[in-house]
Amino acid sequence: MGPIIEISHRTADGGKSHSIKVPQFGLGVFLAPADGTCKNACIWALNAGYRHIDTAAVYRNEEEVGQAILESGIPRSELFITTKLRRTDALGYQETLERCDESLNKLGLDFVDLYLIHAPPEDLSVRKDVWRGMEKLLETGKTRAIGVSNYGPHHLEEILQYSKYGPSVNQIEIHLWLQRPYLIKATRESGAVPMAYSPLARGQKVNDEKLHSLSKKLGVTPAQIAIKWCMDKGFITIPKSSNQKRIIENLESLNIELSEETNLILQDYDEDYISGWNPTVDL
Repeated sequence: MGPIIEISHRTADGGKSHSIKVPQFGLGVFLAPADGTCKNACIWALNAGYRHIDTAAVYRNEEEVGQAILESGIPRSELFITTKLRRTDALGYQETLERCDESLNKLGLDFVDLYLIHAPPEDLSVRKDVWRGMEKLLETGKTRAIGVSNYGPHHLEEILQYSKYGPSVNQIEIHLWLQRPYLIKATRESGAVPMAYSPLARGQKVNDEKLHSLSKKLGVTPAQIAIKWCMDKGFITIPKSSNQKRIIENLESLNIELSEETNLILQDYDEDYISGWNPTVDL
């Protein structure tokens, strides 16, 4: 299962609200097809000890996540489920409520543990109403926590100007080659915890010679080093895989130790490498 950390929402008076515990390590199911692939990945992960699954409406696999949850037989109270409001569906207050209900129906759940806006709504005029909808979902128990994804520092500053509850999480691409100290700082200053997606840079850096050399020296895999680096930084970390062996290998990364010397070496890997999309720079 791994470490458990706390997330909460900053209130207008600087306090905290709706604090909950979250498994820091989880399974991401981005690009896992809903042809049994996603369901199998979730079942393998849950059987191995994972208790946090991260999906999204845009992934079109929420139903299979729900099927895996049901078939696992694991009590709902032991699981942490994250899903997201599709950017193109972030159109206003009522739409936010309705899209959450749709996700809950697909998942077969009464509530999710964390509901995120997948990226800053492109229509600036609806952003306040969308967040008001997110806050309503929090207050009514449809979700235990709310947050954002792919938000830049200016987006976080904006949301805090009109929020009753600030975001508990900012899920962004973070990995050894994209360490984003400026965005991590802004995220933490907003009261949110950074959540690292694509901690393996979508596999685009698996052949990095420096990392391979270091992994041989440490007797672990390159992926395990990359995952453990994110974990040691205190980020919620959700590597994706639909391969049973890799799902278990990723979980085993929690058992390795990175020395201070190793972390100093890894700090120099940063090259501002974006492996996916980057809405953090949008208006």
